[in-house]
Amino acid sequence: MKKSIRARFDAVLEDVLAELPPRIHELIDQVPLHVEDYPSAEVIKSTGVSRRDELCGLFTGIPLTEHSVLHSGQLPNVVTIYREGILAAARDDFGRVGYDSLFEEIRVTVLHELAHHHGLDEEELDAMGY
Repeated sequence: MKKSIRARFDAVLEDVLAELPPRIHELIDQVPLHVEDYPSAEVIKSTGVSRRDELCGLFTGIPLTEHSVLHSGQLPNVVTIYREGILAAARDDFGRVGYDSLFEEIRVTVLHELAHHHGLDEEELDAMGY
């Protein structure tokens, strides 16, 4: 990925994070947010996506609604967002990525994955527009 694209993405991510309410920042403090260019081959295989730019984000861990003392010793929950997937989702019909569409895709992806941390599934998120 070109450095200028990465720098632009990271700058928009910072804008998104700056506009999120304090409660979301508390969640991000509890569930680390990682940014990667694209998912690993293992993640692609386990999620069933066919291209590495198809996946925008991934929650890894045990949702709070399922967590118990039996899960002590498990790796911590993590939210990962993928630049290539978000950029692909933000592209218009001419292949351009505008600030507003990139901002919205990043925002929706971060909130979507944090919602998985709280136990919401894909159907519930779809019904809410995420």
